[in-house]
Amino acid sequence: MDTLSYKTISANDATVEKNWVVVDAQAAVLGRFASEVAKILRGKHKPYYTPHVDCGDNVIVINADKVRLTGRKMDEKVYVRHTGYPGGQRISTPKLLKQKSATILVEKAVRGMLPKTRLGRDLYRNLFVYNGSEHPHAAQQPKEVKF
Repeated sequence: MDTLSYKTISANDATVEKNWVVVDAQAAVLGRFASEVAKILRGKHKPYYTPHVDCGDNVIVINADKVRLTGRKMDEKVYVRHTGYPGGQRISTPKLLKQKSATILVEKAVRGMLPKTRLGRDLYRNLFVYNGSEHPHAAQQPKEVKF
């Protein structure tokens, strides 16, 4: 029996192929859209996916201001954070975040679906979110992906 054919191949930084991908968020439901983006960032769509290696692609999200939430989540969903001081609990809604910057909504949703480790922080750096349909990454020749 040839034992070499049964070897499991693990990806590492030298063997990983990282591509650039453009994703349009227009009329997309936030949670479903963010989970697909997180899969691409993580590299789960590739045959040589390795859990402890950054083998995902760089993702450019355009039209983040046109993303939508279903039901009454725009007013009733709550994001809670704490400043670290006594009585420092701060609450915001998607409507307030969208007024500030619509990119925050998409970034927050995708970040919540990535691992809470050093790898997750590195993967998050591969995400680029823009409000309009323009982006400054044309030199990377990104491929468009549709969900």
